[in-house]
Amino acid sequence: MVVNCTLGAMSWGRLKLETVVSFKRSGAIVGADLPGRTVIGNYNVIGHHAVVGVKCQDLKYKQGDECFLHVGDHNDIREYCSIHRSVKSSDRTVIGDNNLIMGSCHIAHDCKIGNKNIFANNTLLAGHVVVEDYAHTAGAIVVHQFCHIGAHSFIGGGSVITQDVPKFMMVSGDRAELRGLNLEGLRRHGFSDIEIRGMRKAYQKIFMPNEVNSRSLDDRLAEVEKDIEISHFPAVTSMVQSIRESFQQKRRGICKFRNWAAS
Repeated sequence: MVVNCTLGAMSWGRLKLETVVSFKRSGAIVGADLPGRTVIGNYNVIGHHAVVGVKCQDLKYKQGDECFLHVGDHNDIREYCSIHRSVKSSDRTVIGDNNLIMGSCHIAHDCKIGNKNIFANNTLLAGHVVVEDYAHTAGAIVVHQFCHIGAHSFIGGGSVITQDVPKFMMVSGDRAELRGLNLEGLRRHGFSDIEIRGMRKAYQKIFMPNEVNSRSLDDRLAEVEKDIEISHFPAVTSMVQSIRESFQQKRRGICKFRNWAAS
């Protein structure tokens, strides 16, 4: 069943010239008889009984409003997944390129998913969640609405995420806590040993200070920025920026660290 949907011919509102080459397996539902549109890019696979581009499960949705879902290219959306359209015409749910979304995952309205992420089975994202690139979730995890999941992060199985996961971090638990850097993921994605050493030193300065409770988080971030041995690494700068942005207005802060008393 395909309703009010473009497969393999349109992306970001622009016509593509490629042949229709996205594949929908038996029992899958793509699109819905709603105002707005579901746009599916090229070389996607939509698995058996997946439901992609249907009405959101948000009571703020008003019947007749346009709502949108844009899916990029080369995504593998496996069996029984559900991906919903946006609540309002002013926003859209977005799935980037080259993502593996395993069976029974849920991506709610207005989520923004980047590229080359891996969501293991039963990864459940509430509305307005942002996932950057190269993030990896283990099975049976849930993410609170409006949380941000940073690039190259890893979420352990069974975790409950109620605050942001900064870039390059590994978290797990209910409620999830920082467990260190995602070292294996960083190595797999080509970060050098010297870059990783710099990131580990930055992590220790921020989350494992010698003088407990003596300095604020902002002071520790500033110390990292002034450290000439590590501040020149783009990854360290990106890590610090990711943490700072999580404390901006309307953001949720970052997952706690079990030895970190200052919140």
